[in-house]
Amino acid sequence: MRRGLRFVPLALLLAVVLELAVFVGVGRALGFGAAVLLVFAASLLGLVLLRREGMRAWRGFRAAASAGQPPGGQVTDGLVGLAGALLLAVPGLVSGLVGLLLLVPPVRRLTRVGVRRATERRVSSMVAGDLFGPRTVRVRQGAPQPTPQPEQPVVVDGGRAIEGEIVEPGRH
Repeated sequence: MRRGLRFVPLALLLAVVLELAVFVGVGRALGFGAAVLLVFAASLLGLVLLRREGMRAWRGFRAAASAGQPPGGQVTDGLVGLAGALLLAVPGLVSGLVGLLLLVPPVRRLTRVGVRRATERRVSSMVAGDLFGPRTVRVRQGAPQPTPQPEQPVVVDGGRAIEGEIVEPGRH
């Protein structure tokens, strides 16, 4: 079992306690009926957005696949949108707020970048290249070198950024 998985039940328990505490606080501030109506409206909005985000993710994936492009960007964007809609659909004010935030474009973009980086760290560079396409690598000319190495790096194309693919040794 992975190290972080043993904390999942505790995290879920804390999330439920937080949801209840926020619901009670909003219920006291706005009234019980208004709090229930707010949770119901957020869940209904989440269910509507769940269908929309799912269709959007599927269309993006199919468009990338038919164009012969790596589908990773569309898949991660779709997953973030689906997660936001799902959190909005789950009854609760805190989860609804987090879900709504995930649907806001700047937050969605930051989350998408984080999901991509986490995915690239967990899979081989070959799989990451298939998912997200070749990585851009900067080659700088005249970089300071503390000691001469037996194999000096080759400066390509005048030090400008070039597209390339990182291949793990022994895999082609």
